[in-house]
Amino acid sequence: MKRFFALSRTTHGILDLATPGFVALLWLGDFPQWQVVLLSIFTAFAAYTAIYALNDLVGIAVDKEKFAGGINAGYSVEASDLRYPLAQNALSYRSGILWFAGWFVLALIGCYLLNPFIVVILIAAAILEVIYCLLLKVTYLRTFASGLVKSSGPISAIYVVDPNPSFQLVLLVLAWVFFWEIGGQNVPADWNDTAEDRRVNAKTIPLQLGTQTAAIIVLLTLGFTVIFSLLLPQASPLGLGWLYLLASAAAGGVLLLKPGYELFNKQREARMAAKLFDNASYYPLAQLIIITAFVFFK
Repeated sequence: MKRFFALSRTTHGILDLATPGFVALLWLGDFPQWQVVLLSIFTAFAAYTAIYALNDLVGIAVDKEKFAGGINAGYSVEASDLRYPLAQNALSYRSGILWFAGWFVLALIGCYLLNPFIVVILIAAAILEVIYCLLLKVTYLRTFASGLVKSSGPISAIYVVDPNPSFQLVLLVLAWVFFWEIGGQNVPADWNDTAEDRRVNAKTIPLQLGTQTAAIIVLLTLGFTVIFSLLLPQASPLGLGWLYLLASAAAGGVLLLKPGYELFNKQREARMAAKLFDNASYYPLAQLIIITAFVFFK
């Protein structure tokens, strides 16, 4: 099973569950019924498991080419020696397809039971993930697809607790996740993989625009992430005052802005990009812990 979980980057996927959890609690201002919580956790796990597997299934040929000279050290949240099991021939393509299909079907069923509209969001996320992979050698603008894919989980969480949400507030949540994904995940990941990406003539922001521009993009997007996080209380029925804003800003400062600024100052050290990726991966979990405390003690 380790090879299958490596295919789906399950350690990272579990961390990703914090984002829809945070958004659901923020939006509802209370804990959902336990049946909804359990079904939502299972559905989100199935969806993240399927989409991460889809990434490697679509990109298997390029991954084999990229890592012909060895696979880099990775990040602390994705440090398994079995990373990219398809590219390493540790797992057959047929097994990967069956793994993806099984989890995707379960995710579709869960989405339908929670809110049929979420089925549309999941299918759109899968299509965008395929587009993202296929654009590796075409344009660095594919990072926008990545931001939308990662936003699909939190947006789905809104429709679990509110079948008719405010469109403006949905866009606010989308913007928050979108900028976090680009500045805290996608660009740092590409930065860490520049040696491998260069082998296949990949079109990524660090390679096409240079590290200085990439560092500026990281700082700007992470700055927008923190700013949008301070606007998120508008989407909650809770009276989230200055104490919540202080805690949220502190999480953003420590996990996003600080490592982002360190990367800006040490652009030639790829390990700083990996450090930012790791810190940013825990940012949604920190936000989930904060909102849970406020909901519990409201």
